[in-house]
Amino acid sequence: MVPCQHIRQYCQCYGACEPLTGDQFFRIFEKCNGDCFEIYLEMLSDLYPDDYHIMLCDGAGWHVSQDVSIPENVELVNIPPGTPEMNPQEQIWRELRTQGFHNKMFDTLELAIDQLCSVIRELSPETVKSITGREWILSML
Repeated sequence: MVPCQHIRQYCQCYGACEPLTGDQFFRIFEKCNGDCFEIYLEMLSDLYPDDYHIMLCDGAGWHVSQDVSIPENVELVNIPPGTPEMNPQEQIWRELRTQGFHNKMFDTLELAIDQLCSVIRELSPETVKSITGREWILSML
């Protein structure tokens, strides 16, 4: 038997991974919108100011909004609609769900966030590189 739960509370996890080194940058926000996305991009830019970040995005409204200020060292590249398999970060999300949330229920949102943070901390650079290091991406670096 597998427990079932209707989710009534949400949080949003933003993430980016580097295919050459396996570095990763995750942050949890209450919402998924342009304001939070802009804050996330600023945090990424501030943490790695000497790097140029090319981020594949799925074209969500907050990814393409003209109201979002994008730091100079960040470039957003939208993949075609309906092609999540082209975005290696989607495979990272799948790995996190598989490793930390398969057949699990949580009594509170805080416990689910704690589990997410734990699974993210356990995500090794080798795993990130194996998931995100697609030949077509590595050939462009």
